[in-house]
Amino acid sequence: MKGVILAGGTGSRLYPLTKVTNKHLLPVYKAPMIYYPLWTLVHAGIQQILIVTGGRNAGDFLRLLSNGKEFGLKHLNYTYQEGEGGIADALRLAEDFAEGEKICVLLGDNILEGSIKPAADNFERQPQGAHILLKEVANPERFGVPVFEGGRIVRIEEKPAHPASRFAVTGVYFYDSTVFQKANQLKPSHRGELEITDVNNAYLQEGTLTHSILDGWWTDAGTFESLRSATNLVADTSAKI
Repeated sequence: MKGVILAGGTGSRLYPLTKVTNKHLLPVYKAPMIYYPLWTLVHAGIQQILIVTGGRNAGDFLRLLSNGKEFGLKHLNYTYQEGEGGIADALRLAEDFAEGEKICVLLGDNILEGSIKPAADNFERQPQGAHILLKEVANPERFGVPVFEGGRIVRIEEKPAHPASRFAVTGVYFYDSTVFQKANQLKPSHRGELEITDVNNAYLQEGTLTHSILDGWWTDAGTFESLRSATNLVADTSAKI
């Protein structure tokens, strides 16, 4: 399985911090934000990794991460997203890198306490389809929210005003090779973007989407409040180790 980290975007919710750098290069406690998804993939045993970035500061990733040697990698791949087409649009850039293999996709501003290795191992055994990780949160309206019927997900709603559950779809996704066909068939949402929620719903419609609940805490770091929360969570966890 290969890994893809989506680290593009303008970081407008963190302006003016992002006026001179990419959001994913901002510090979270003692490390740049991008380190955390890299650690997550490496600790799951994933060694072939692609970083999708964009904007005016894309070259800073190369200066910071080089070839990935600091993470025990022999090579680190990069590609560039032009414009703001959404998460699914950025994911489409990974098709040549994936070469038909299963992939694990992480949003670059997502930080997890626990390991995704159990989920990765289970997905390797899953014949086809996709797998998403869920987490119960206090503010599900900020995320994609699963709608359950009898314990089964029947659809996922993107940032609903009235969430049907307290669970959020975290920024960790496992996909088979058909993800690119599904992403290429999407139409822009009302936000003008290709939504990853629509990709997940496409897997739901064909009956191949599975899910599990993430262990440990999880947060994104895309707003001032969540960036502060991420820093505090990482600092508190580090103090206990």
